[in-house]
Amino acid sequence: MEQSIPHTQPAQPVRRALTLFDSTLVGPAIADAFKKLHPRTQLRSPVMFVVYIGAILTTLLYLQALAGQGEAPAGFILATAIWLWFTILFANFAEALAEGRSKAQAASLRALRQTVMAKKLYNPVHGTTWIPTKSDELRKGMFFLVEAGDVIPVDGEIVEGVASVDESAITGESAPVIRESGGDFCAVTGGTRVLSDWLVVKVSANPGETFLDRMIGMVEGAARKKTPNEIALTILLVALTIVFLVVTATLLPFSMFAVEMAGGGQAVTITALVALLVCLIPTTIGGLLSAIGVAGMSRMMQANVIATSGRAVEAAGDVDVLLLDKTGTITFGNRQAAAFLPAPGVSEQELADVAQLASLADETPEGRSVVVLAKNRFAIRERVMEPLHAVFVPFSAQTRMSGVDLGARHLRKGAASAIRHHVELLGQKWPAEIERIVDDVARRGSTPLVVADAGKVMGVVELKDVVKGGIRERFAELRRMGVKTVMVTGDNKLTAAAIAAEAGVDDFVAEATPEEKLQLIRGYQAEGKLVAMTGDGTNDAPALAQADVAVAMNSGTQAAKEAGNMVDLDSNPTKLLEIVEIGKQMLMTRGALTTFSISNDIAKYFAIVPAAFVGTYPSLKALDIMRLTSPSSAIMSAVIFNALIIVFLIPLALKGVRYRAIGAASLLRRNLLVYGVGGLLLPFAGIKLIDMALAALNLA
Repeated sequence: MEQSIPHTQPAQPVRRALTLFDSTLVGPAIADAFKKLHPRTQLRSPVMFVVYIGAILTTLLYLQALAGQGEAPAGFILATAIWLWFTILFANFAEALAEGRSKAQAASLRALRQTVMAKKLYNPVHGTTWIPTKSDELRKGMFFLVEAGDVIPVDGEIVEGVASVDESAITGESAPVIRESGGDFCAVTGGTRVLSDWLVVKVSANPGETFLDRMIGMVEGAARKKTPNEIALTILLVALTIVFLVVTATLLPFSMFAVEMAGGGQAVTITALVALLVCLIPTTIGGLLSAIGVAGMSRMMQANVIATSGRAVEAAGDVDVLLLDKTGTITFGNRQAAAFLPAPGVSEQELADVAQLASLADETPEGRSVVVLAKNRFAIRERVMEPLHAVFVPFSAQTRMSGVDLGARHLRKGAASAIRHHVELLGQKWPAEIERIVDDVARRGSTPLVVADAGKVMGVVELKDVVKGGIRERFAELRRMGVKTVMVTGDNKLTAAAIAAEAGVDDFVAEATPEEKLQLIRGYQAEGKLVAMTGDGTNDAPALAQADVAVAMNSGTQAAKEAGNMVDLDSNPTKLLEIVEIGKQMLMTRGALTTFSISNDIAKYFAIVPAAFVGTYPSLKALDIMRLTSPSSAIMSAVIFNALIIVFLIPLALKGVRYRAIGAASLLRRNLLVYGVGGLLLPFAGIKLIDMALAALNLA
């Protein structure tokens, strides 16, 4: 016998938007900034490791100065050492804050992972005996039953049944979805809840290997690996650091030689050289580079997209071609009522009247569109149902019909096969003319819904895919960025051409098979292009595995999820456009801050070089165009600005540069103007203001 077990529902996490400097993140980030002072952690960023060594060296020089053997005043050396440590801590804080946002997102996912009681089946057939089993005791290949009100214990694929499922715990969306066996919507996720009907499910993952477990691992910022572009930029920064290190190291003997040859003067101090080196090397981008990458993945998670690696996010920013499915991406997945096609002897208004009555209890988008179409065509509205003693029959995933009973009059609207079965049960004949209309509608790529009144077939409601509003403008934006859009559909060429022209895509492929999708991707890749696509079915898996950016739908099959390098929790194919924008935003942010970091070094040259070497080469005083108070004040002002600018740029690194749909050449010009010129001018003003503050406090 079946045993009764209580429905254990996992606590639903409260999703709230984290502000940039949320109090729950700042405290742990400050603590993590100090933890990251470990040498092994610092070695991951060669640029900041040089600053780390410089901070240690100046600290030792301060201790030497306290012993009476200092090369410079102890206070000056101490101040330099403190601000070098601050530079490292600020960079650590930026990375820790970015990681903290990812960890907070992972924590909200962990809240979904609960041990619940499952109804384990030995025979995977509905109606057979089940036994209560803890969810963590289920293993891959086992079967379980879930019924209305049950929490789905683990990930699985439906083998029997169809049901409405609440996935808000995973996606954040309150609208329930239909999951059924034998299609591309057969996957269910642990932690979601069945609202109606029942499902027999085969376990697809062992404990610790579920989709939720993989999501948690993916969003942990600490586990993020550097991407190819990030590695290339790191190599460039290392090369610049080595060049400046060699140059700075050779300045000490040159200075000592110049003093000896001149017979007087003062050689440059090691403290001043360390300050010069730290200000010369690209510390700004070096300190923020990791935070930019972590924040990019975090922004993906905020969009309810799980990226398996930073490489996938980065590749999204470099995409050249987007392959887009028609239904659900370019057109609304929930088709809209477009026409009433009456049966012989029935007027269009009579059909509309019955169809609207049968749809009043249908809360699906299709059902609501039938009500709206009847209102618009024939002004059928404001019905008074109370005197009719109407009994509404809501849409069910099992019956695939909705309707209303008005006494002995049974009005129904639904799929052709379901209505035919209903009509024949009532002893009525299925008209051949209706079969012809249904076939014609299907050949046009539309969906036929048949309407019956007390067993009499009234006609067909044609549901059409409607191109989404604003989609044409979004494709135009992608075109301006140099991204080609290609619509891929199984529709015939005439239907595909009409939709493609209305949507404004660059190209389309009609009657596409899985093999043709795969060949299409390979063809573009052979031309050196990066290709992105979405998919949800097992037949999409080969193409997803081949694509450079492959976004699998959370509602899709396990094969599709495993083939993709991103998973969209909302199962919204349009999300691919947003993914590309987030990827491009990450690349834009990295490029903008690199430009700023390199250009803002120029002002530091004019501050530190004259101050450090004026004792050796008095003529260098002419380079002090900012007229700083003293050599020590000039060096301190540059070092302080070098540290503080990291703090001021943390919001930009985490939020990203504002996305603009412009071409690469225009983007380069804009970056050079805003971040190049801005990075050149801002330090002059900043260093001068800090110098004035030091002078006002008598610290110059």
